[in-house]
Order: sequence, then C-alpha cells, then structure tokens
Amino acid sequence: MAVSIHPSAVVEPTARLGDGVTVGPFCLVGPDVELAEGVTLLSHVVVTGRTSIGPRTRVFPFASIGHIPQDRKYQGEQSALSIGADNQIREYVTMNPGTEGGGMVTRIGDGCLFMACSHVAHDCQVGNNVVMVNSSGLAGHVIVGDYAIIGGLSAVHQYVRIGAHAMIGGMTGIEQDVIPFGLAMGDRGHLAGLNLIGLKRRGFEREEIHVLRNVFKMLFLDEDGELSQRIETVRATYDTYPAVNQLLDFIDSDSDRKILKAKLGDAA
Repeated sequence: MAVSIHPSAVVEPTARLGDGVTVGPFCLVGPDVELAEGVTLLSHVVVTGRTSIGPRTRVFPFASIGHIPQDRKYQGEQSALSIGADNQIREYVTMNPGTEGGGMVTRIGDGCLFMACSHVAHDCQVGNNVVMVNSSGLAGHVIVGDYAIIGGLSAVHQYVRIGAHAMIGGMTGIEQDVIPFGLAMGDRGHLAGLNLIGLKRRGFEREEIHVLRNVFKMLFLDEDGELSQRIETVRATYDTYPAVNQLLDFIDSDSDRKILKAKLGDAA
C-alpha cells in the first residue's frame, strides 16, 4: 500500500514511514520518527523526537506526541517514546519521551484508547488495552497495568502503580498504588472495592470474582493482625487462583508508594 502525505504536511526526509501510512493536512513528522504500516495522522498532528508508533494506530487532530519531557531535570538526553499497535490517540493528547532518571523510554502498549486532552508524562509504562478518559493525566514514572481505566479529570501522582484491571473513578487524585482489580475513587482517592463490572466484562468466572471479594475483605477490611500476616493467610487459603497470586505479587513488589487502602465500611 502506498504512503499518502497531504501537500500541506511536513515530513522530514529521514522519517521512516511504513506501507499504508497516511499523513493528513498540516501534520508535522520529525526526522527521527518511525510510523509503522497503516498508521494514520488525521490532521494538525505533531510527532517528533525519537518516537515510534505501531501498526494501525490512529492519531487525531492537535495531538502532540514526542516533544521533550516536562521535567526540569531533563538535559537533552536522546530518550524515546514507544507506542504500540492499534491505539486510538484522540484530540489534544500529549505524550512525552523518557529521561535518564527513568530508563530513557516511555512505553505505550497495544489497543489503548487515549481520550481528548489526556496526558502521559515521561518514563511512564502503560500496558495493553488501557483507557484514559478525557483530561486524565499520568505524572512521570507511573506504571499502568493491562485493561486499567483512568477516569475523566483524574490525576495519578508520579511513581504510582495502577494494577491490571483497576478502575480509577472520575475526578480522583491517586497518590498511592492501586491494587489489580481495585476500584479507587474520591477527591483524594481511597480503595472503594473491586472493579466488579470490569471483571465481568473481561470474562472472569463467577467463582474467581467471589474469591477476589473474599480476599479484598481479608486484606483491607479485616482489622485483625498486620497486613503481612493477612497476606500469608490469603496465600495459604487461595494459592491456586492466578488472580489472587497476581494481586499478592503486586502488593509484595518493591514500590516508591504505599498501597492505597480502603475506608472501613466499604464493601467489595
């Protein structure tokens, strides 16, 4: 398939464009950019820096992809932004490359939807099938697991981890790690339960959802003993369930942030 470049677009000669790439009106593609087969830049899109965009990803008007990080520690190092396949990057989305202090690469997985005005800062690692709703933002060094949803007008603090299949409610500030399958909400977010709707949509079996609800209650609503003791009890009771092990491994992993806790009285 031939490459299509609108006459009003500016594409630097050293940019690498795969088969079937479409560059629409008034777009700018920088010299170190790589657009894989079938990528579409609709119009008024800027892609610059050491940015690669995977197959069939569509970028909508006024998105700014690959400009230098909004980090005063950035000293011009040749960091990169890697975006996977089949993503939808909507209007006014901004994504920045990495920094020397964060591994030099910002990574976006496959099949994600970034709604209008959402922002992915330097050194973030975003998984597959993630949804960022309008005007949500990730600060630097955030890790987002597969199938997580970041609600509209919400903000995630730097170095926070968002577990797979987690849901962040709209207008929520997240300052601590959110467990896989968790539901976080509130102006300063707290763990409000499990993302039950998301689990059902993803095809989790009724038995596994029931087990996860029991585990949530044991870990976050039971005041008996230390959390480490409750974790060991859960492991001994439910070690045959992959989702439970995924949740416990997340809690046990090293992190710059504490685990977001529930308010007593919340239900899973």
